[in-house]
Amino acid sequence: MSQQGLQPRRAALHLLDQVTGDRRLLSELLADGALTHLDPEDRARAQRLATETLRGLPRADRLLARFLQKTPPLHVRNILRLSTIELAGGEAAHGVVNAAVAMVGLNKRTASMKGLVNAVLRKVAADLPDGWDKLAVPRLPKWLREPLKDAYGPQVVADIERVHFEGAPLDLTAKADPQAVAQAVVGTVLPTGTVRLPVGRQVSGLPGFDAGDWWVQDAAAAMPALMLNAQPGERVLDLCAAPGGKTMQLAASGADVTALDISEGRMGRVRQNLQRVGLDAEIVVADALDYDAAPFDAVLLDAPCSATGTIRRHPDLPHAKDGSDFLQLFQLQSALIDKALAMLKPGGRLVYCTCSLLPDEGEVQVEEAVARHPGLAIERADLPGMDADWQSPEGGLRLRPDHWADRGGMDGFYIATVRKPA
Repeated sequence: MSQQGLQPRRAALHLLDQVTGDRRLLSELLADGALTHLDPEDRARAQRLATETLRGLPRADRLLARFLQKTPPLHVRNILRLSTIELAGGEAAHGVVNAAVAMVGLNKRTASMKGLVNAVLRKVAADLPDGWDKLAVPRLPKWLREPLKDAYGPQVVADIERVHFEGAPLDLTAKADPQAVAQAVVGTVLPTGTVRLPVGRQVSGLPGFDAGDWWVQDAAAAMPALMLNAQPGERVLDLCAAPGGKTMQLAASGADVTALDISEGRMGRVRQNLQRVGLDAEIVVADALDYDAAPFDAVLLDAPCSATGTIRRHPDLPHAKDGSDFLQLFQLQSALIDKALAMLKPGGRLVYCTCSLLPDEGEVQVEEAVARHPGLAIERADLPGMDADWQSPEGGLRLRPDHWADRGGMDGFYIATVRKPA
């Protein structure tokens, strides 16, 4: 097999080794240029192969266990996992097996296992027509599954896992007219105004991309700005703004928007996104806890969090994290809420949100903020297009991946609006 034909598979394997061996997130690896040596088509294929393998990794491991007497080294195991996912996706067995054997042979420490890889994958290919769909849906790791079971019960967790395994469609937020965007891209308008397309569409090739008519944003991620309901002329702060989807929503409303984030690199993307869609916002690169400005009419705080609500789009997260940073995140979220409230005018509103499924990063944070700040009031969520069962007892929105499961689900989010006393 030619080296060129192996390139996207080798790149996907490198990503897998980094995520499962060094606990690095795919977003970090891609930001560091892990795929820049590939042309766009191979880059997309490598990223898709790595993502699909991580999504189906527990199922691949169960199938491979039938044909392995002992666990091979991680690098070889990842070659077997990647190849199993390719076979399950319908790739021709001879091409997949040959590529796997070639990759094992490229590493001197694993070259002696070419025969093992060849034999195992041939057995996998023979077993797949009957064996794959009978395997259980991959479960979340115990460090996450247990707290989610405590919060929502085992059936909801199983429903979430099913949606995670199915992956995510492509969601777009329209700058102006969702119906016109949906017609142009052949998509569907969801009840909250997001335009949804089937997975597999090439973003930059869709009508309206160059014109800046829309941007990519999960349906759940679009809801915090909708809840803030910024008005023309209002002075609005978007805290922890990158990559900028919410900034663009706020700017499209006609508000006077300041977007702040600690990362210069990530804010560079916000600038590019604003320029593409023809919208304006003041860009500030700073630590939110050190930032001071004249009081704002409204603040949107999308706080750093565990990102456990985004696993359907980011299946690397359960393999790269272990929950050990939770306490630090909870403390940061509390500090950011206090800072955001200090920058609000009397009577101003704060929308707090996290892309997390953990109540400690959502409902609990808001309840504790109300206890810390006398007179702070939670405004009951009332979002056009929302389902009644999204409402959480204290008044916020609790969004889960299994919501709208028949439409492709959504990211997990918590969103609440609190009003500062006048």
